[in-house]
Amino acid sequence: MLNLTKKPYYLKQEQIEYLKKKIQKMTVAEKIGQLFFVIGQDEATVDIAEFIHKYQPGGMMYRPDKAEKLKRELNIAQKASTIPLLMAANLESGGNGLVSEGTWLGTPLQMAATDDPASAYQLGNVAGSEAYQVGGNMSFAPIVDIDKNFRNPIMNTRTFGSDKNRVLKMSQAQIKGLEANHIIPVIKHFPGDGVDERDQHLLSSVNSLSTDEWLQSYGQIYHTLIEEGTPSVMIAHIMQPAWERKLEPGIADKDLRPASSSKLLIEGLLRNVLHFNGLTITDATPMLGYNTTMARKDLLPATINAGIDMILFNKNIDEDYHYIQQAIDNGILSMERVNEAVMRILGTKLAQGIMNVKEELTQTVPEDLNLKLAEHQQIAQQIAKKSVTLVKDRDQLLPLTPDKYHRIRLVVLGDSDDGGFKEGGHVTDLFKDKLTQAGFEVSLFNRQQLDFHEVFDEGVADLQDKFDLALYVANIETASNQTTTRLDWIHLMAADAPWFMKSIPTVFVSTANPYHLFDVPNMSTFINAYTGNEASIDAVIRKLMGQEAFQGINPVDPFCGDFQTKL
Repeated sequence: MLNLTKKPYYLKQEQIEYLKKKIQKMTVAEKIGQLFFVIGQDEATVDIAEFIHKYQPGGMMYRPDKAEKLKRELNIAQKASTIPLLMAANLESGGNGLVSEGTWLGTPLQMAATDDPASAYQLGNVAGSEAYQVGGNMSFAPIVDIDKNFRNPIMNTRTFGSDKNRVLKMSQAQIKGLEANHIIPVIKHFPGDGVDERDQHLLSSVNSLSTDEWLQSYGQIYHTLIEEGTPSVMIAHIMQPAWERKLEPGIADKDLRPASSSKLLIEGLLRNVLHFNGLTITDATPMLGYNTTMARKDLLPATINAGIDMILFNKNIDEDYHYIQQAIDNGILSMERVNEAVMRILGTKLAQGIMNVKEELTQTVPEDLNLKLAEHQQIAQQIAKKSVTLVKDRDQLLPLTPDKYHRIRLVVLGDSDDGGFKEGGHVTDLFKDKLTQAGFEVSLFNRQQLDFHEVFDEGVADLQDKFDLALYVANIETASNQTTTRLDWIHLMAADAPWFMKSIPTVFVSTANPYHLFDVPNMSTFINAYTGNEASIDAVIRKLMGQEAFQGINPVDPFCGDFQTKL
C-alpha cells in the first residue's frame, strides 16, 4: 500500500492532504494525461503550448537538440502545463544526452575502467549540470545492468561492467552527481539487461537467471539503491521467468510477461520483495519487446494494472489515450489504480522539488546559459587518461613512433550512423589527422573504392612496400534496433580483414565495443578505449606512442572466455 510518509517521498501531512484533495478534483482526462511520459515536442512542427493544453502529460522526454532551443521549448511547456512537468533525457554518457553541443564525457564502461567512483560522480555531475541549464530535471540513468553476455548488442559500454560491486558503487556515485544538480535519477532497466544476447527494442528479451542468482546480482543492486532512497525505476520489456514461476507456481509459459506488463514482477518482486515504494516508468512503449506481447489496446491498461505509474512514449497519442479511457469506462482499469499511479507521480514531483502544493514550478532554470564546456572537457580528458586499457601486446609492438613505423595503413571499421540513437561521432578523420600531426605518414583504407589489384593479387612483400604497420580502429557502437555489434568485414573476400597480421605489425584499437578480440583472436596488440570522443582518441595516441602509461583496468572480460584470444 502506498505510504507517502516513507521513502522515497517523506512527505509532510499537509502535502499528503493537498494530494488527496487534488486527486478528488482532477478530471479523468487530467489523470490519464499524467500517466503518459510523452516524447518532447519540436517547436518547428508543433505548437507546444497547444499540445500541452490538449494532452496534459505528466512528463516529456527530449532527445538532443541545441541548448537555446531546448531551453525555450521546455520553458514554453512548463508555462503551459497546470501541473509542472517531469523533463527527462537519456543522460547516460554526459550532457550530450540532452544538449547537442553538450559534453560527451564518456560511456559508463569507460568510467568503470578507471575503477574510480569519482569518474562516475563526474558523469552525473557534468550531465546533470548541463541538463539543468536548459530546464531538465530527470535522468533516465544510471544504467544498473550487469554485462554478463558479450554478445548483447545494446548494453556493453552502456553498463558499468560485469562486476556487480563495481556496478553498484559506480551507480551510487553517478546518482550523487545527478542529485547535486537537482536531477532526479531513474535507475534502469528492471529486472536487468545484459544476460540475453538480444535487444529488447526488437523482442521481449529474457533475464534467465535463477531466483537466487538474480537476488545475488541484479537484486542486490536494486535492493541497495532502493534502501538508499532511489525515487524511480524504469521497467524494461525484459522477462524474468524464474521469479514469475516462484511467485505463481504452475504459471504457463504462454502467460509469462516482460516486466513492463507483469504484475508478478512489479507488484510481486519490485514492490513486495524489494519494497520499492517509488515511481515506476516503462521503457519506451514503441519497442517491439513491448508491443508484440498482446494487442496494444489491451496492453496499455494491463501495464497500469501491473503496477506501472507512467507510460513512456506513444504510437498514436490519441489512440493510446483512448485505450486507457476505454479501459476505465469498461471497468478493466479501476479508478483506484489510476488514482494510486497519479498519487505517486504528483508525490514524486513534490518530494523531488519540481512543484509545491500551490502547483507552482519550483525548479529555477538559470537565466543565462553556462554549460561550462571547457571545464567539462578537461574532466573528459582526465577520465580518458585513466581509462584507456591495454588488453594485450603479445609481440611488444608498442610504443609506436614515426621512426619505427613511419608508414601507417589506417583501417576504420564501423564509424557509421546506422543504428538507433547512437552517442558518438566519427573517428576516421580524428585518427588520421592526429597521427599525421604526430609525424606518421597515414594511408587510409577506402572501403568505398576498393583497390581490386591489392585485394586479389598482392602479397606480403607488396604490402610491406606500402606500409610499416596496420592500425585497425573499430568504432562499432552499441545502439538500439540492431542484432549484433560483431566485426563485419567487407563481404567480398573479407577485403579489409588483417590477413597479414603475422607478417606485418598490426595493432587494433576499439573505441566502442570492448569484445572485438573475439573476432580477431590472433591480434598481437589490442586496446580498448570504450568511447569515441576526442579526449579518448587523444589519450589513445599518447599511449600508443609511449608518451604516457596505460592506466585502465578491464571492467569486463575482453577475452570473452576464449583461449585463442589470450594467445
